[in-house]
Amino acid sequence: MGSCLSLDGPSSPGRGGTRRRNNNKGKEDDEERQQQILSKVPGRTFLNGTGAAGLASLFTQQGKKGTNQDAMLVWEDFGPRGDTIFCGVFDGHGPNGHMVARRVRDYLPLKLSSHWEVNIARNGINGENNICTEGSMNSEETSSVSLDEESRASSDLEEERYPEIYTTLKESFLKAYKIMDKELKLHQNIDCFCSGTTAVTLVKQGRDLVIGNVGDSRAVLATRDQNNYLTAVQLTVDLKPTLPKEAERIKRCKGRVFSLRDEPEVARVWLPNSDSPGLAMARAFGDFCLKDYGLISVPEISYRRLTERDEFIVLATDGVWDVLSNKEVVDIVAKAPACSAAARCLVQAAVRAWRFKYPSSKIDDCAVVCLFLVHSDDDPATAAASMSDTSSNSSMKENGWGPLLATEAAGSNNRNKQEEPSGLEEAFLKEHAMSEFELHHDGNSTVVEDWEEWSALEGVARVNTLLTLPRFDVKTSDKKWSAGPKVKK
Repeated sequence: MGSCLSLDGPSSPGRGGTRRRNNNKGKEDDEERQQQILSKVPGRTFLNGTGAAGLASLFTQQGKKGTNQDAMLVWEDFGPRGDTIFCGVFDGHGPNGHMVARRVRDYLPLKLSSHWEVNIARNGINGENNICTEGSMNSEETSSVSLDEESRASSDLEEERYPEIYTTLKESFLKAYKIMDKELKLHQNIDCFCSGTTAVTLVKQGRDLVIGNVGDSRAVLATRDQNNYLTAVQLTVDLKPTLPKEAERIKRCKGRVFSLRDEPEVARVWLPNSDSPGLAMARAFGDFCLKDYGLISVPEISYRRLTERDEFIVLATDGVWDVLSNKEVVDIVAKAPACSAAARCLVQAAVRAWRFKYPSSKIDDCAVVCLFLVHSDDDPATAAASMSDTSSNSSMKENGWGPLLATEAAGSNNRNKQEEPSGLEEAFLKEHAMSEFELHHDGNSTVVEDWEEWSALEGVARVNTLLTLPRFDVKTSDKKWSAGPKVKK
């Protein structure tokens, strides 16, 4: 979420803004070339729009706290098989949070794909799964706590119940996250000492879904229950310091966990002898000032076997989840006028919810990826094209998704460009986005129209990820910092 409330936090030893500005220009040029190469990879979408096959919708919007520190990615035809897709959202925090989030967005998938292919070659796996067990499974591995022999044996027995893709991807996720964090620590152009990012990422291959998560971004599945009602299933756990395992590890490493008097519901991680930085999560990339005191970047990994009842998955940063429930999110996406509009509608609903519920708070950045599930043995584009004729997807046709998916599957040359809302989308945003949560309140509350300029910018953010560091605002100057109000002590 937001970054900062005071300016007296810790600083990276021996690393300052002047040094970063005077770094080797050749390395900057190399990174720029790499960015250009990545932007041209087929099936890779990281800007507002839709995926190449029309099965994913992406949208991010800057809040009122400075530069947008959220990032997102959809990568189709990911990995060794054509029916594989990678999705992720990343929520940066701290002065350089926007750079950390984008760095992880760009390079974590490359590392994951590389390790996955190596594991497949080493284990002789052809990508087919031998076991098709429904359900989900979570696993936690930490750098400071090792499993004993009994728990390891139990974990091995549990993993035998799951397909080989879970085993190989779990190992690949762990290696990729570990190497990514090490590279951030050594990166000469990004100071990650007091900056970091969350990451909730998934790999979907056929009906197999593997998720890796650090931080408090979230993944939610929309599925039909026995009565054919659309329900929300949370696929990840918000890794907050309030979780017993997380708090125990942090305290054992001499870190401190407590809440401020002004926000008793938000537990934060603090240094042993300093009231900083006040990080509102227990795992994150970067934030190396806390890595010796219980903060880790090891992902929690889970597996799920998708079924015909599962319709779509929503990945979003906490700018959405802080103001909308899982069920509200699922309902908003389900009622969107088009697949391509789903992520945009959800972000706009979250913005309106911020204004309605917390009128004195600064709206947080929001990033959303909506992945629409097509259960077919065909490739995603073929499956999308035939969606409108498939009776098993009647719920999608009821929302108008089948024909829209078929149209979007043809591709769009401008899918990575900022798009203006169509008339149908604009009407939906104005009329429906507020109603999803306004129904739970009385009718006397003031509603601020989305197209009016919001002026309540002097209030403190409801929950800031970091309390002691400013957020860099690229719109003002590279010498200025956009800081929130100081904490009263």
